[in-house]
Amino acid sequence: MKELKSKINKNALPKHVAIIMDGNGRWAKSRGEERTYGHRNGIQAVRDVVYACQEIQIPYLTLYTFSTENWKRPQDEVATLMQLLAETLTEEADDLYTKGLRLRIIGDINKMPPIVKEQLYHIMDLTRNNTGGNLILALNYGAQAEIIQAVQSIAKDVKNGELNIEDIDHSLFEDHLYTKDIPPVDLMIRTSGEVRISNFLLWQIAYAELQFLDILWPDFTKKDFFNCIIQYQEKERRYGKISEQIEAKKA
Repeated sequence: MKELKSKINKNALPKHVAIIMDGNGRWAKSRGEERTYGHRNGIQAVRDVVYACQEIQIPYLTLYTFSTENWKRPQDEVATLMQLLAETLTEEADDLYTKGLRLRIIGDINKMPPIVKEQLYHIMDLTRNNTGGNLILALNYGAQAEIIQAVQSIAKDVKNGELNIEDIDHSLFEDHLYTKDIPPVDLMIRTSGEVRISNFLLWQIAYAELQFLDILWPDFTKKDFFNCIIQYQEKERRYGKISEQIEAKKA
């Protein structure tokens, strides 16, 4: 692990990594267990990646924890996921605080069970002043819903005379997103072998590097994460420019 970490360029780290944690159900099924068994075993992978980010000082990590579409899953699975979320938040609260991590939420959490909302607000308040990294949970989150609510908010301001149509630009639109004070995603990782975005941070990943791994989430380790960072650093990020322009800027 030490040798692997030594390959990481600390001067070229992504500021914001986002992860679609996929494959819990298939991992459990391959072992003859219920899907919820996979969700429980995926918690260690969450711990690994959270503290791996802190270890190499990546300041923002967003985890796709529960989407707006996940409510369509079987009721017993949703109930177990909510129970597991509440239990995990309770167990990890002190550790997040002592390690200096700040918990943040994107999405509409009003639909979450009271015990989950209570724990979320408690930990967000507890860690509000922490500066050792930002752990962002996407809960009851859907990128299309996020974009629609941003458009509605802007339209309301225009209707009320608080904003002119000519004032609407890239920056103003971002100010109406859940992620208004969070940098854009540099690297998005999806486990399980599926190659799709699944309504996750559609605006924020406009120029992100995308990595799709044939690893089920419970098997994802710190080593896998560091390899993702190394692969990210091997890419040339041009933002619409050509290689010669990037090289000239470095010179």
